[in-house]
Amino acid sequence: MQLSLEQKDMNKFLMIGDKVLIKPKNPESQTKTGLYLPPSVQEKEKIQAGYILKVGPGYPLPAQNEEREVWEKKEEEVRYLPLQAQEGDLAIYLQNAAYEISFNDEKYLIVPHSAILMLVRDEGLFE
Repeated sequence: MQLSLEQKDMNKFLMIGDKVLIKPKNPESQTKTGLYLPPSVQEKEKIQAGYILKVGPGYPLPAQNEEREVWEKKEEEVRYLPLQAQEGDLAIYLQNAAYEISFNDEKYLIVPHSAILMLVRDEGLFE
């Protein structure tokens, strides 16, 4: 399923829970032996790579309730267990777990953190 978004600014996107927004990396169009692969073959690979643009807050943690009476209601701040993925990381992920969206005529993927197999972090990438 492909979702097309009519938003102007990606900074308004908020990722929920353990989800990450990935810009797919252009796959290799040529094999090691020199054969050229059509895009339809490249997109059907089980494992893909892409750069992480946005990261959700993580897994929500259960509330640590103190002993209180039932009628006492107190608003508690939700706490999260943070994810390993950070913006700018190169993620190796399972293609079949990704949801494709289209934004400004470009393809992006929403991937759960559990579908990420490996992260490549280059500290000097954005310096």
